[in-house]
Amino acid sequence: MRLQDISKSYGDAFAVHSLSLDLAPGEFFSLLGPSGCGKTTTLRMIGGFTDPTEGTILLGGEDVTWLPPNKRDVNTVFQSYALFDHLSVADNVAFGLKRSGVPRGEIRERVGTMLERVQLSALADRKPRTLSGGQRQRVALARALVNRPQVLLLDEPLAALDLKLRRQMQVELKQIQREIGITFVFVTHDQDEALTMSDRLAVMSEGHVEQCGTPEDVYERPASSFVASFMGTSNLVPGTYRAGQVVMDEGPALPVGARGTIADGTRVSLSIRPEKIWLSDFLPDMARVSGVVRETVYSGPTTTYLIELAPGVTVSVLEQNTDRSRMEDRWSGGETVEIGWKPEHCLVLD
Repeated sequence: MRLQDISKSYGDAFAVHSLSLDLAPGEFFSLLGPSGCGKTTTLRMIGGFTDPTEGTILLGGEDVTWLPPNKRDVNTVFQSYALFDHLSVADNVAFGLKRSGVPRGEIRERVGTMLERVQLSALADRKPRTLSGGQRQRVALARALVNRPQVLLLDEPLAALDLKLRRQMQVELKQIQREIGITFVFVTHDQDEALTMSDRLAVMSEGHVEQCGTPEDVYERPASSFVASFMGTSNLVPGTYRAGQVVMDEGPALPVGARGTIADGTRVSLSIRPEKIWLSDFLPDMARVSGVVRETVYSGPTTTYLIELAPGVTVSVLEQNTDRSRMEDRWSGGETVEIGWKPEHCLVLD
């Protein structure tokens, strides 16, 4: 699938602006961003539910920009699932095939195979209202996949599930996608979902793509302060770049190493992930700075320390509860500590 400079405007306001993407066959691709960034509008334009103001949508090389949803080789799984409560699970899955005039024997075979793939064969005669949220989600997925579309669109389908079930369904959904080999376009505002499931993802903001790449590229090498702060947790320390250091306005200079693409005197943000910062135990080549512990947050396997480097500048440090598993072994508020990081683990964002 290819999106070429597609835009959607409402009067003078753009929901999506000049967006271009290429999706490979069999790819699990996620559109990620906060509410109002344009990800759902983009999905609706791909599905034919919303017409673009301008631009072209190509599916398998064919221009489908102005085709209605039922004429596109695309199916959609909505957040609400939209199942028919008066039909059985099997009849829900078979609904699209019957409407398309597929022979009865083939319908029975394809529905049976798909229910087995989503582990619902034993529930084929049940009504949707008797199923759990995860089971209903799998019925909706089976109903969409049984039609064998080129592209499956998923509009935050896991949002209504509790945390444990959502994580289970993330793994199952990715496994199903690999088995089927269909291109998935997944819309979510949950960074963990996108990182866990995607082959590639696009981070959107205000109707355009801030960065597109593999989960590792986007998380480890964010292209902007927005991406760094939106993808998980990142410490963003403002300052001025001077000769291999980020000099804070009211505080210490933070060593970052030479950055050939950034001129001295440039206003920057220093980005460091909390899990990349070391507390107390350092390696010889680490950059180091002192700070004061302002808060300690225990979270079972980890403890997060909020450390003030200067007035109004606090960084988050994440530490595994291994060497310091007892409360009395951890640092407490008011203590001065030293933190450090490897130069390759920090980014200087212009």
